[in-house]
Amino acid sequence: MKILLLGGGGREHALAWAISQNPKCDQLICAPGNAGIAEIATCLALNVEAPDAVVAYARHEEIDFVVIGPEAPLAAGVSDALREAGFLTFGPSAAAARLETSKNFTKEICAASGAATAAYAHFTELEAAKDHVRAKGAPIVIKADGLAAGKGVVVATDVDEALRALDDMFGGTFGAAGAEVVIEEFMDGEEASFFLLCDGTDVVPIGTAQDHKRAEDGDKGPNTGGMGAYSPAPVLNEDVANQALETIIRPTLAEMVRRGTPYQGVIYAGLMIRDGIPRLVEYNVRFGDPECQVLMMRLGAQVLDALLACAEGRLGDVRINWADDHALTVVMAAKGYPGAYAKGSFIEGLGTDDPMVRVFHAGTQRDGDHILANGGRVLNVTARGATLAEARDRAYERVSRIDWPEGFCRSDIGWRALDKP
Repeated sequence: MKILLLGGGGREHALAWAISQNPKCDQLICAPGNAGIAEIATCLALNVEAPDAVVAYARHEEIDFVVIGPEAPLAAGVSDALREAGFLTFGPSAAAARLETSKNFTKEICAASGAATAAYAHFTELEAAKDHVRAKGAPIVIKADGLAAGKGVVVATDVDEALRALDDMFGGTFGAAGAEVVIEEFMDGEEASFFLLCDGTDVVPIGTAQDHKRAEDGDKGPNTGGMGAYSPAPVLNEDVANQALETIIRPTLAEMVRRGTPYQGVIYAGLMIRDGIPRLVEYNVRFGDPECQVLMMRLGAQVLDALLACAEGRLGDVRINWADDHALTVVMAAKGYPGAYAKGSFIEGLGTDDPMVRVFHAGTQRDGDHILANGGRVLNVTARGATLAEARDRAYERVSRIDWPEGFCRSDIGWRALDKP
């Protein structure tokens, strides 16, 4: 098969690595890709948010299968255009992708389907939103309604912080994404991520993970796109996963079918779990980043078969084969991230011959024989192990051999699970 993968981050490098190992993959093309992806696939410059351009390229190259990595092309309708043109495509329609592109839409779906989630209110005007916060008090959660690169959520511990967040959102900090806001009750508990494939009818769980959003050790510092992750997530055990499937996921997907927008692709449910009871925090309509890296590390080549079955409506035939193992990824970011940071620094020591370790590139570019940092989150050092502690030790040992003075990482990825008695 000739496969086109859209995206250029760490998630896409992990997907490319897993897909390329499957014998069904004869040729893998990635747009735009990055320096790491270029070692295993052909990379090309293509506007992946332009439906016509993507369709024209797929026609010219006679692509057999398109896998859409990030959310922006889905929101732009790229999957719709590809399907209309007859291309086998993995990823939800723009209408179904509203489960991520609009927080208010998701809340409406949950209300209609009875899916367990936090109480909320939706606002399009600043002063009305502020009045609501003053009436409810804190802690309270403020969310930009639209896509904000994973950063449009503020968990405010006091009213003044919540009011400042509203000023920022309505003031344009997140662009059009903050023109409307959703204000939610604060949910206490432990957060984890549940990933499932859905073909519009059948649903297949494809793994659990837990990530670390804060920039600094001890879950301190500003929110980021994610500084590390591990899989499986102990708090999301089989009983909790089954509860989430029956009280949140299936009702949501049934409501999407009822509305004429069946969901096809991966659905990522962020869950808050307290006393063994899950509630929905939010949906994403693509693999998480960096959660995808640990999932791909554990799943390997079988991922392509699962994605194909999902796109072809054959999920009822799929069985995921899980090894009794663990995976952990450490994000190496440019100093200053998630604030201002410099690009162009040299990175050395990236090679590895350990099959249990992979260095997935997130924000890199090649300059001759050199790899340069070209983003905020730059590398995902990912390892497998028989235990989580073994995976952690492997990952951090590999981190210690990367020569990049301009980068930093957290030293405590996995602490929630490893520190438990």
